[in-house]
Amino acid sequence: MPLGGGHIVWIILALIVVLIIFGPGKLPEIGAGAGKAIREFRKATSEARDHVMNASSGDSPSAPSSSAPPAAPANPAPPADPVASSPTPAGGDQHPPG
Repeated sequence: MPLGGGHIVWIILALIVVLIIFGPGKLPEIGAGAGKAIREFRKATSEARDHVMNASSGDSPSAPSSSAPPAAPANPAPPADPVASSPTPAGGDQHPPG
């Protein structure tokens, strides 16, 4: 997509504002950080695209193998309440001794 005459003016104006705000000494660090961010974004998108392609083709690379132990549940059940689970005394008396 070619840059139109009006767009290039806004880009140059934005670059001048950035140069004024950060100064010439900080620009290389900002450029390196932006480059790393773009690389990581491209890597993440390619991994996501590969994952979707593998899932849609029927392959299941993330399926657990038979030799691997089963995974623990994400939300384990809370411990049972000892008072609620205690058996009722013989004779049907529901009141605590007192």
